[in-house]
Amino acid sequence: MRERRWIYRNREHNREEVMEMSRRLSLSPVILTVLLNRGISGDEQIKAFLSKSMQIVHNPMELPDMDKAAERIYEAVENKEKICIYGDYDVDGITSTAILYQYLMCHGADVDYYIPGRITEGYGVNIKAVNKISKTGCRLLITVDCGITSVGETELAKAQGMDVIITDHHTCKAKIPAAVAVVNPKRSDSAYPFHELAGAGVAFKTVLALSLKFGENTKEVFYKYAAFAAIGTVADVVSLTDENRTIVDRGILALSKTEHAGLCALMEAAGIKEITAGGIAFGLAPRLNAAGRLDKAEAAVELLLCSDKNRAGEIASMLNTANDRRRLFEQRIYEEAVEMCESDPDFDSKRIIVLAGEGWHHGVIGIVASRLLDRFYRPVILISYEDNKGKGSGRSIEGFNLFDGLTYCSELLEKYGGHSMAAGITIDMDNFEGFADKINKYAAEQITDEMLIPSVKIDCKISPAALTAANIKALDILEPSGAGNETPVFCISGVQILSVMQMGETKNHLRLQVSKNGSTMTCVAFKMGELYESLPVGALADIAFTPQINVYNGRENLQLRLCDIKIL
Repeated sequence: MRERRWIYRNREHNREEVMEMSRRLSLSPVILTVLLNRGISGDEQIKAFLSKSMQIVHNPMELPDMDKAAERIYEAVENKEKICIYGDYDVDGITSTAILYQYLMCHGADVDYYIPGRITEGYGVNIKAVNKISKTGCRLLITVDCGITSVGETELAKAQGMDVIITDHHTCKAKIPAAVAVVNPKRSDSAYPFHELAGAGVAFKTVLALSLKFGENTKEVFYKYAAFAAIGTVADVVSLTDENRTIVDRGILALSKTEHAGLCALMEAAGIKEITAGGIAFGLAPRLNAAGRLDKAEAAVELLLCSDKNRAGEIASMLNTANDRRRLFEQRIYEEAVEMCESDPDFDSKRIIVLAGEGWHHGVIGIVASRLLDRFYRPVILISYEDNKGKGSGRSIEGFNLFDGLTYCSELLEKYGGHSMAAGITIDMDNFEGFADKINKYAAEQITDEMLIPSVKIDCKISPAALTAANIKALDILEPSGAGNETPVFCISGVQILSVMQMGETKNHLRLQVSKNGSTMTCVAFKMGELYESLPVGALADIAFTPQINVYNGRENLQLRLCDIKIL
């Protein structure tokens, strides 16, 4: 495994001040340290973060152009104008579509939705789709989770008699579409106090703004659509801080109590009994994504709108099968890409991996890019091409803004969009070599040697005596965890390895017994099987881990999920 830097996040904190705050707020020093490590400081901020209060949910009308958007949508509903919601094929786009569509349907709107095909159309608004939607008699086109770069497509829609409202959360370019309203917290002129809403979050806020126009109980509307908003927010890996934390918390609560046919079928298919942010990210999201990755995302939207249990079960089963197929495609492309990297004599000198494969399934290359990043720890752009036309997905490392890199190479790209950590491109393959060379030169100036060393961010050192069931359960107050509010990681120095055994069919996981100061601890190390020979029994080691309560046959057992281990 690649050597990792251990970064202790608590080193800048004054211990006496932490202890004083701990007494004042009646919080354990460990929990308070974790909060401070995440930039949550000040008594009121800490109380708001832990309470996940509705009071930290911002007024939707503060979003740029929300007043115009709400007024125009309200007018279209009242006048029975035909409305079309233009979504995206990923989970964020699917849930965004479902939120707005279901809300408008409840108000008797003449509304339809359109999800572009990932393979046939690609991301975002496209000219053929605009022409097709125009022929249905649509008078108001509303984008969700896309559209912020669709300047020309917006003009075409307007020329065909449609008003356009953009709701999006992606990075804006210098010019934004000349739409009736452009609702995006990342607009340069936005005064909205939180910029990290997902596309589903922006659609959710649009519905809340509409509820004000319709004179409804906004709190009831919030709870009705919170589950969909939570799924999209977690799936899109946006920061689970500020109001996103409340949205996801209330959404998880709604999911745990839901009788919604589609959501119940999806949770059953994923084998999820207790909903957490992790369960959404690794259980629900991949199945909803699978439809859009391999075929058409409409099946996933249908599931979220479905009220018939039998039909919901059929769709959920189909998504399960699609997810299994997705894994097969993903593994094949991953193995090919690894071979290309390892056979490249100049690989070590490149700061960014740029690969292209003919016929690679475009629906899974983003996942493969993430896996390659984990393996080689450098930014990755994978391009699938046919007939000299390439479509690519990129993933980045901390500190390198991928969107800026693509902007630097924009003259070689037909289309691009996204944000600092993930992006998509369309490219003429005649420009591939030039693009790969130019973005590598750009990356060489931006990425230092230190940036290419992956890190483990450790909240603080703790003693084995602190690892009690009560203390570990107390950490639940920090949930939901995810981007911006990562699951806490702790360290114990100088443990002795008592035993090591391999787990899994391919022996790619490990189970260890370690001890210190008379305490014996069980550790699990997923995807660390290659370390088996280098962890001798009797050796001393430092371990970085997340503590967990594992329930088996009704019994609770403490285990440490290893993030890294260093032999001393």
